[in-house]
Amino acid sequence: MGKRVALVLAGCGVFDGSEIHEASAALVHLSRGGAQVKIFAPNIEQRDVVNHLKGSPTEEKRNVLVESARLARGNIQDLAELKADEFDAVIFPGGFGVAKNLCSWAVDGKNCTVNEHVNSTLQAFHSAKKPIGLCCISPVLAAKVFPGCEVTVGQDKNVDGRFPDAETASAIAELGCKHICKNVNESHVDKANKIVTTCAFMCKAPLHEIFDGIGTMVQEVLKLA
Repeated sequence: MGKRVALVLAGCGVFDGSEIHEASAALVHLSRGGAQVKIFAPNIEQRDVVNHLKGSPTEEKRNVLVESARLARGNIQDLAELKADEFDAVIFPGGFGVAKNLCSWAVDGKNCTVNEHVNSTLQAFHSAKKPIGLCCISPVLAAKVFPGCEVTVGQDKNVDGRFPDAETASAIAELGCKHICKNVNESHVDKANKIVTTCAFMCKAPLHEIFDGIGTMVQEVLKLA
């Protein structure tokens, strides 16, 4: 019997939802690892809707659960229905939707608030000592909810222009957490908290390197599960 993994989405599209390549990579690696996956998203309105062609916000209103259903091919549930005791692990892909819809990091940085169902999901898996996988910007969720944990969002300096959001590492440290510098094709395992993180698109890297990095995160999550 494969491990039972919940995947939590934040919409559909890098600038206002889940990063599509990250979500897809996680699903491919989970499939390869023999996992049984169910997909969830909060039933809330998006903070904003971005025209991905122009990179600018629009006046549209969209729902995070409805948009996430695009990625889930319609097979998705409200995050409020997720029960941690039915799963062995949970994984959060990245994308600006994490920082806009799952929490308010995009606006408030380290002073952000976390969506109640996201918070309760993280707390439930952590309390049950079940692994939590996070990539790209989503490690800030763990940094906010679990002070003292260890995570990576890549590097803490903009090495060769590959890490333009390196200041995120400093904000994580200001929350009382330890940032671990890792390359894009690596992940970090906080064994004490069973939190596995990888930087994904926080690094400007070829897509296959991001895919491989997410693979290491998924593999470590399944090992811990």
